[in-house]
Amino acid sequence: MEKKQAVLLVNFGGPRNLEEISSFLEELLTDQDVIRTSMPSFLHKLIFQQVARRRSKKIASQYAMIGGASPIYEDTEKLAHLLQKQTSKKIIPFHRYLRNTHQEFFKKIKELEADEILVLPLFPQFTYATTGSIARFFAKNLCGKTINKMLWVKSYPHRPSYILAMQQVIKDFLEKKSIKEEEVFLLFSAHGVPQKFICTGDIYKKECEQSFHAIRGCFPKAESALSYQSKFGKGEWVRPYTQDVCEMIEKWNGLQKRTVVVPLSFTSDHIETLFEIEHEYLPILKHKGIDAYRCPALNHHPLWVQALEEMIRDPHSLTTNAMLIRHDFLTRCCTHCPKNECACMKG
Repeated sequence: MEKKQAVLLVNFGGPRNLEEISSFLEELLTDQDVIRTSMPSFLHKLIFQQVARRRSKKIASQYAMIGGASPIYEDTEKLAHLLQKQTSKKIIPFHRYLRNTHQEFFKKIKELEADEILVLPLFPQFTYATTGSIARFFAKNLCGKTINKMLWVKSYPHRPSYILAMQQVIKDFLEKKSIKEEEVFLLFSAHGVPQKFICTGDIYKKECEQSFHAIRGCFPKAESALSYQSKFGKGEWVRPYTQDVCEMIEKWNGLQKRTVVVPLSFTSDHIETLFEIEHEYLPILKHKGIDAYRCPALNHHPLWVQALEEMIRDPHSLTTNAMLIRHDFLTRCCTHCPKNECACMKG
């Protein structure tokens, strides 16, 4: 008898209004897979709850500039709706940092009748700070019977259908703006992570590089580079920083006068693309006389929906929930390393 399967479509979530910014940031910054400290859990939570409250006031104006909310929630819900129309499997969206949505999610999981649960993250490149964080959340909040039904698509950095969707979004944008391939610099900008994450075994940087090389293969006449954005707090993060590339664009762009910033690890537009790229990075380029543009993220492009449907129908690289959770011993970094120049010790 064929097993009855359901699908969890998991994503970050994002504040749906200005009032939800504070609780969103509290959930995000108190997550010790995202902000890693040596403090006891209760102290980490106490301190970063305060940081979240202060930061929410600071970035409220940024959210106001992009419409007063993050599009991630609506985009994820729409993707779930579109996929539900194409499959007989139950599709349930999950929004990691929107605590007001969690009780409804738990209710749906409790009522779910399925022999297997396929978990599909909207993060093409794996990191313990996104996919791993959600796996830990499930381990803490769902019963063992449910956890044992879960099979994850860990990541898909060079899956052909994902790469094709990314390439088509870029092609569509270049055509819309009447930009020729040979006259453009494509700056692929992924969300950064602390270098310490990479030094302790996180494969995120490697998978971002895999996606970058696969996507840019469709644009051989264009100049291109990969950078990382959204640095938070002290310490060294994965380089090069997007802001540094923009400030030193002459060293990167092959003297091209047109630059398109392409969100790489972001599958939905949100504050990092709509505000950070649009209002912080593009002005640097334009001040230097560069025609600068932001390419949209995948959002709910038809080929992206098709890629997700294909992954549901024919999933690859399946693994268990437990295999995605970072263990404490992975936090050891450079303490006993004979090398004195490890990048994660700088800054």
